Amino acid sequence: MHVQVASLNSGSNGNCYYIGNNEDAVLVDIGISWRETENRMRQLGLDPQKLRAVFISHEHTDHISGLPGFCKKNKIPVYITQQTFSATGFTISGELVKGFAGFETVTMGSLQVTAFPKQHDAIDPHSFVISCGGIHIGVFTDIGAPCKNVVHYFRQCHAVFLETNYDDTMLAESRYPLVLQKRIRSSHGHLSNTQALELFTRHRSRQLTHLFLSHLSRENNDPDLVLRTFAPFAGTVQVVHAPRDRATALYTIGVRTSQRNNLRSMQAAPGCQQLDLFAL
Repeated sequence: MHVQVASLNSGSNGNCYYIGNNEDAVLVDIGISWRETENRMRQLGLDPQKLRAVFISHEHTDHISGLPGFCKKNKIPVYITQQTFSATGFTISGELVKGFAGFETVTMGSLQVTAFPKQHDAIDPHSFVISCGGIHIGVFTDIGAPCKNVVHYFRQCHAVFLETNYDDTMLAESRYPLVLQKRIRSSHGHLSNTQALELFTRHRSRQLTHLFLSHLSRENNDPDLVLRTFAPFAGTVQVVHAPRDRATALYTIGVRTSQRNNLRSMQAAPGCQQLDLFAL
């Protein structure tokens, strides 16, 4: 029982994350060209024919720029909320565009994808947990604050792509104007190293084996700095930097022997209202 994961690119220049197994795979966001996405998959020994869908978190360019080319070359569905799709301004063949709702689970072959709303300065932003055989992989980037939904799903994950966008001191001393610094620090902006570390240390589960430090700012963070920040608290968790100009290695997420009798399905956040699915 295992799931393979990789960041194909992570940063303000483009985001794309791969989660799959021997039969099925999905992408979360496609903020680099389809040609480059396919090239990086093949470099990792991944077969694009296994892709069953792309899930879009929100409409910002670094998460959707490769979507038109992807849809032109493939007959693979794109899952996106109605508000987000409208905000992209893209024209995409109707049969390829599928809706999803927060706290609903979409089954793609052997994979289950659960979306949940988050805080970010986009029209209808969501994060995702992809599950297979009781293994849960989270893609939690572009998060202004670790709200109760983020905390709830983070606690269930075996591996997480977690935003560590900026270092507080580097941002304060940067060339960014104060109004932009304020937006980044806001509850609908991005997650700092300090906020991400607090989420990790307070809410990680015993089954968490891999943490991918994601969506680092080129100007306001440093990979070595954030790795050093997390290292003293990592314990048995493998902490990996997801770079902005290349893919990570391909990682296999399994289940420790002590966890095999405690596998469970993804639990919905308490008090969450189910939303109606729609067709675009």
